[in-house]
Amino acid sequence: MNADPNASVSSITGVGPKTLEELKNIGISSYLDLLLHLPIRYQDRSTVQPIDQIANATEVLIEGQIISSSITFRGRRALELLVEDNTSSIILRFFFFSKQQQSSFTTDTWIRAFGTAKSWGKSLTMIHPEYRLSKNLPARPEKKLTPVYALTKGITQNKIRALTQELAGLDWPDEAGAPYKKLRLLHSPSSETRLTEIEKIQSQIALDELTAHYLVSKRNVKLRKRQKAISLPQSVGLGKLLLNKLGFKLTRAQAKVTKEILLDLEKPSPMLRLLQGDVGSGKTIVAAFAAIRAIEQDCQVALLAPTELLAEQHFNNFDGWLAPLNIKVCLLTGKTPKREAKQTLGDIETGSSDLIIGTHAIFQNTVTFNNLVLTIIDEQHRFGVHQRMSLLDKSQEGLNPHQLIMTATPIPRTLTMALYGDMDVSIIDELPKGRKPIKTEIIAPRNRSVMFEKIETTISRKQQVYWVCTLINESDNISATAATSLYDELTSTLPQYRIGLLHGQLKSHDKINVMSAFKNGMIDLLVTTTIVEVGVDVPNATLMLIEDANRLGLAQLHQLRGRIGRGKNASECLLIDQNHSNSPSSRRLEVMSQSQDGFYLAEQDLRIRGPGDLLGTRQSGEESFRMIDLSIHSHLIPEAIKRGEMLHSIKQEDSRQEVKNLLSVWARKTSDLLRA
Repeated sequence: MNADPNASVSSITGVGPKTLEELKNIGISSYLDLLLHLPIRYQDRSTVQPIDQIANATEVLIEGQIISSSITFRGRRALELLVEDNTSSIILRFFFFSKQQQSSFTTDTWIRAFGTAKSWGKSLTMIHPEYRLSKNLPARPEKKLTPVYALTKGITQNKIRALTQELAGLDWPDEAGAPYKKLRLLHSPSSETRLTEIEKIQSQIALDELTAHYLVSKRNVKLRKRQKAISLPQSVGLGKLLLNKLGFKLTRAQAKVTKEILLDLEKPSPMLRLLQGDVGSGKTIVAAFAAIRAIEQDCQVALLAPTELLAEQHFNNFDGWLAPLNIKVCLLTGKTPKREAKQTLGDIETGSSDLIIGTHAIFQNTVTFNNLVLTIIDEQHRFGVHQRMSLLDKSQEGLNPHQLIMTATPIPRTLTMALYGDMDVSIIDELPKGRKPIKTEIIAPRNRSVMFEKIETTISRKQQVYWVCTLINESDNISATAATSLYDELTSTLPQYRIGLLHGQLKSHDKINVMSAFKNGMIDLLVTTTIVEVGVDVPNATLMLIEDANRLGLAQLHQLRGRIGRGKNASECLLIDQNHSNSPSSRRLEVMSQSQDGFYLAEQDLRIRGPGDLLGTRQSGEESFRMIDLSIHSHLIPEAIKRGEMLHSIKQEDSRQEVKNLLSVWARKTSDLLRA
């Protein structure tokens, strides 16, 4: 039977309405979706291991007869089976079981079980193994590796294996660019297949996906060049006026990227440029020069920020810089009072407001721009595709706005090439002169006295402190200090200080009030969650303690640390490590303590944790890659570019078909994201 990649999984035997809904929860609707739901690892169940030869803490396949079955109460209720082969015995323990399951475990029944065997006193034990029962000695195991899949509620390993095996048995097309047969092999490798062979196939498929990704990027660049935008050449020289009024010189890197952006804005096709800059590198002032270029042509600019706190900070900065140049800056957020919002909306529509700064509120249908030609998006990875596209829709009909997209997350070059291939990239790789390094130290939780001493010293100097927690409230599932509990502890232990509490569950106006009080020096010590990762600048904050720092990635730690060290005083960051051992998380903190180079830290984060943690949590529907793991496959990017260029240049029908096949498999999930 021929396989149709686009056929619904509902046509597969055993997929009813309930299973169909459960599969949709993990993004599986078609045959191709299921084929692309690849195993996360493999288990070797091809050989039955004699019980007396099992080593501690190993995954093994065993078989034997059930000698006894009983309910025990050793700390918690459990169903225990004593199983023997001709060498020894093992206990299988189930904490969750049904009466039907219990009744099936009859004496002398044969059982074949797979799981992790651990020594428990003098006995070997398996907790909740996968198993099969039979009245007679089971048939010899199949000589193939068993795939292990990521699951969702209602979908078991056996269920998804059955579904993928049914697909693997179909007749898939074998054409250039169509990876179906390779994918099928990954779902059903033989036990003779070595791990190196599997990795080779995975790399081949990853190369296909990277190539498709590059082709989509190249197509989007070509389409963008065909689009029209308002050309913004230099006019009255407001940029030079701003430069003279700043009171400081731009760094070499700032001057370089500003020139790149201004040259882009002169073109009649829309700019799409990613502006990368480490924490505190001065991206905002670069964005100001871009905004001025549009405004001096009697056009409007929109700046989108992910939080009201950051939007307010941007408003204060831009208004301070631009108001002396007779440029009107307005702020529009969800908390803007109705009367003020009505006036602001009118000013935007008439063109009285030149620069509009806001949160998602500027997406609303009630917002009508007079002549929007430039959008500036801060912390781009925090916005979904559709949000960004909604802002583009507010430009003049037939014209596309220029886009400047900023991120304070330093992104490794390989990751930039892969994720943002259709964007031009500018990098501010230099910090302003005079910026003092932040002393970073790893400290164990038991050293509370040292922490309190540093807090007291800092506050005595009329400086302020952040104490960051990874949780808001105590959790039964996560061993970590909660912000609310720490706040209670500190207000009791340090009653002489003004202590504030900030977290995401506070109402919007309460969050703003707390942060404003901290900025204005009315709070000495702010207990907060990682919400301050993107927050307002408080130059007087010189000490940061990060609780359970081992739970965070390098990129996020670096962002948090960047909240201090913004003033003239020396600053210090204490990384509180619960593990304090030679664990991967502790080694990550060692890297953090030794470097303040965001791009170096990002490279290390990519190696240690992969790109997902580096870029932050992706919104639903924005997953770029299905097969690619950039921490493993980044070396394939140059080869993918070379292959993409070759396929793009060759006009033969075979080449066009290969491109078509590649895009039909891989571009379904990426094209909208790349166009945005």
